[in-house]
Amino acid sequence: MANTVKVTQIQSPIGRKKDQRATLVGLGLNKMHRTTVLEDTPSVRGMIAKVAHLVKVEAAE
Repeated sequence: MANTVKVTQIQSPIGRKKDQRATLVGLGLNKMHRTTVLEDTPSVRGMIAKVAHLVKVEAAE
């Protein structure tokens, strides 16, 4: 099984740039405290790095 990460949105995108809002939507997050489980790939890690101040990342089981 591939490695996965659990990403939870902890901050609101209000007042942020449009590309950061679009990155959250790309990660499957668009509301506070919503969680998604994603594959741990370089592209997903890049997206997480772009909005690291808005999300919490954990290793998924």
